[in-house]
Amino acid sequence: MRAMWGRQEPERVELWCMLALTFSTGVIDAAGYLGLDRVFTGNMTGNVVILGMGLAGADDLPVLGPIVALIAFIAGAAVAGRAGRGTTSGWSGRTSLLLLLVTIALLVAAGLGAARESIDVIDHNVLTALLGLAMGVQAGAARAVGAKDVTTVVVTSTLVGLVYDSRLAGGNGGSPWPRRLLSVVLIGLGAWSGAHLVDIHFSWSVLLAAVVTAIVVIAGEVHRRARAA
Repeated sequence: MRAMWGRQEPERVELWCMLALTFSTGVIDAAGYLGLDRVFTGNMTGNVVILGMGLAGADDLPVLGPIVALIAFIAGAAVAGRAGRGTTSGWSGRTSLLLLLVTIALLVAAGLGAARESIDVIDHNVLTALLGLAMGVQAGAARAVGAKDVTTVVVTSTLVGLVYDSRLAGGNGGSPWPRRLLSVVLIGLGAWSGAHLVDIHFSWSVLLAAVVTAIVVIAGEVHRRARAA
């Protein structure tokens, strides 16, 4: 089993935490695209594509929303980079703190989403900024943890690696394919879950992502303290 996952036991906890955050990203991207005027707040590749098409005036796609998401995501990643600078690879106390901030931001977004029907000043761009900031921090924290093939926000490169190293493509099939496959499946499953929850209410999807992130924070911090002891 260790050979299959390519990790030692302590690091496997970090891997599962990152996979859980990948699921959470799928939920948030579904919430953003379906509930915030077709904007991705985690998948910046898709966001840049939407922005490009929007600038061309295609299909009435948004322009301001993707720009807000991009700026917020960059700001979040910068915050995570500053906080994580100088720490060794793996889960640290700063990782727990950063992901706690993500949880709080998601809870605030869920609360604002629930209230926006009665508060006119809360528009899509406010929620887009909050979610983009949260996803930027999450992506930066995940980078610091360094779980191979699991960035939590992008699966294109993961999918390429999965296929490129497979026997189908002439590889030896010895790559850690289960984590790659799970990463792709989980972001899709998260999007499926988020889409169903958006049908009920936007805030329910964001709340699910917040709960998942909170569980990850607890699991990661317990793991860190146990390893330190």
